[in-house]
Amino acid sequence: MGKFDKDSGAVNPALTRMITEGSLSRRSLMKLLSAGAAMSSGLMGFPQVGFAAENPVKGGKLRAAMSNASATDTLDPAKSNNSGDYTRQYMFYNGLTELDKNLAAKPALAESIESTDGITWQIKLRKGVTFHDGKPLTAKDVIYSLSRHKDPAVASNAFKLADQFKTFTAVNDNEVQLVLSSANFDVPYMLATPPFLIVQDGTKDFTKGIGTGPYVCKEFSPGTRSVGTRNPNYFKPGLPHLDEVELLGVTDQAARVNGMMSGDLHIVSTLSAADCKRIKATSDFGVLESKSGMYTNLIVRTDVKPGSNEDFVLAMKYLQPREMLVKTVLQGYGDVSNDTPVPPWHPLYNADLKPRPLDPEKAKFHIQKAGMTGATVEIITTPNIEGSNEGGQLIQQVSRNTGINFKVRRVPYDGYWSTHWTKDPVGYGSINPRPTLDMLFSQFYMSSAPNNESGWKNDQFDQLVVTARGERDQAKRKQMYGDMQKLIYDHCGTIIPTFISSTDGYSKKVKGVEAWPSGMMMGYRFHEFAWLSA
Repeated sequence: MGKFDKDSGAVNPALTRMITEGSLSRRSLMKLLSAGAAMSSGLMGFPQVGFAAENPVKGGKLRAAMSNASATDTLDPAKSNNSGDYTRQYMFYNGLTELDKNLAAKPALAESIESTDGITWQIKLRKGVTFHDGKPLTAKDVIYSLSRHKDPAVASNAFKLADQFKTFTAVNDNEVQLVLSSANFDVPYMLATPPFLIVQDGTKDFTKGIGTGPYVCKEFSPGTRSVGTRNPNYFKPGLPHLDEVELLGVTDQAARVNGMMSGDLHIVSTLSAADCKRIKATSDFGVLESKSGMYTNLIVRTDVKPGSNEDFVLAMKYLQPREMLVKTVLQGYGDVSNDTPVPPWHPLYNADLKPRPLDPEKAKFHIQKAGMTGATVEIITTPNIEGSNEGGQLIQQVSRNTGINFKVRRVPYDGYWSTHWTKDPVGYGSINPRPTLDMLFSQFYMSSAPNNESGWKNDQFDQLVVTARGERDQAKRKQMYGDMQKLIYDHCGTIIPTFISSTDGYSKKVKGVEAWPSGMMMGYRFHEFAWLSA
């Protein structure tokens, strides 16, 4: 991939060098393409081609590495909060529904899920599904899995979302009636997400990973690795293809890439732009780019100084070198954002909210208005949150004549989420894609949201979130979500300069992988579909 097609004729060697060295800008590349230079699809910004035409090979052991690893690694869906957890849990569990590569919600453990009013939902379970220990899946397992998120003692990350669940009733062994406190037509999407994976009734010890998923848990060592062997009784015909998957946690980026290129690993998550360039220069490895709603955001707490002053927040929004971040830091693997968490390709995107330009003069005006000329502000950054170190440094550079002195303090990634995230007055966060805007807004933007990153509270916003859930008319819904984005754009302290494409590296011996917008590594489910060529 990334080479010219054989039929495209002679190629200018200087041009080839520019492409392999990455010195060709995206704009120049687009000009080249429109001029008719034929290229294969592996070049920057183009979707990876799937391998559906080839017949999968059964068997083999695949070794993969995720960028997350810590003592808090978990097999409890209620506690999952990073891509490593999600990927591991999808090996062992299934949801009632699942998202496909077009972000559509499809039946999984549920054969059907229906509602006429958005409040009362009838969930019919697929018959004949068994857990890894042989027990059949029943309505009791579903009710236990969903209701535990409502128990404060569980401390579920989906506590706020589960707030909507009013009652659960087992109609019979294969049917559950779920009643919500108010209408929400996004329920099939919500139930496809990692927190709502189905566990066995009464499970308290999650170290065994007993689920219905494609792999049976052979080993789970938090902070190190998880091993799964093929589930011979998996309910999906023909899946999975592999005999065994070993999922390692490798936080060191260079170690992941080197491990793949030396043949020790088959597929790795979270590449840097430099890694992508290096991999593209080889013939044995590929880059899987998925356009996504993933973003790194600068969090300015609005409930403490200096963020409690709206003019300071606005100044920070005018100090975002958005295009520069996409072009240099992300090397084109991303899109410019307007500080709302809705990507430009999303059907509910409010296109009237233009990304604010980098404008140090306007920033200076708002800094003066905030009475902060001469002040010193510390920005906390960390490695492993893509673009945070560079973002902090760029803000420091572009703000030199604005009257404010920014100091960038790098802290270790280990412990960052518990010690720094949402606790520092100005620091960085990183949010994985969510399948619906309701989930995104409910978890990160509502006044009562468990992860309200900037401490922003807005009654009008809260009311709109709840009202939009029960609105079936798509035009009205779009208007409501547009209004919510406007409130975030104008008043919120989370600053989102860019969306980041997820980029994973893989050996070309790995087949069956393709880009999914629901998250890295095929929506964290590559192991269900991947196979190794002989």
